[in-house]
Amino acid sequence: MRDKRTPQDLVVRRLRSADQEDICEHFLRLDVQTRRARFCGGASDESVLRYARNLLRYDSIACGAFVSGHLRGIVELRGLFHAWPSRTEAAFSVEAEWQSIGIGDALFEQMFAMARNRGVMTIEMMCLKDNSHMRHLAAKHNARLLVDCETVEAVLHPSWPTPCSIAKEIIAETRGYSYLHFG
Repeated sequence: MRDKRTPQDLVVRRLRSADQEDICEHFLRLDVQTRRARFCGGASDESVLRYARNLLRYDSIACGAFVSGHLRGIVELRGLFHAWPSRTEAAFSVEAEWQSIGIGDALFEQMFAMARNRGVMTIEMMCLKDNSHMRHLAAKHNARLLVDCETVEAVLHPSWPTPCSIAKEIIAETRGYSYLHFG
């Protein structure tokens, strides 16, 4: 029986190059099922590390969910600057023992605010049909779900930035900075 975990000390903040080691360790901690769900198929340690080292590209933003200082979940927005109006892809990973306690929701809310603040008009999320966590998260946030044979595509259309979305991002960055330096 696993212990009931709670994100009492949850901090969601933007990931930076100084977090590279934590990012690699997070992806390596994903169990087989969670890794399959994240990468829509099997992925070796080598391919996961190659991916993790390329996570912080010029055209992407990634946020991490830290519980008691340990990275337990990541959301990425990729392809931010490829076209206008912006269309991006979002991808999530939360370590198996930390799922179903609100980390995905916290990551989603931060990702959505950051997308709005950058003028993103369409967010696409792909997952395997059997990825119930991702399907639930997308549906909970009013995504349009397009079901194919083996995959589900969730599509969201954020509106323009609002004072609330800008404040949400500023507060998260300030809280993350404070936690890093004074926590």
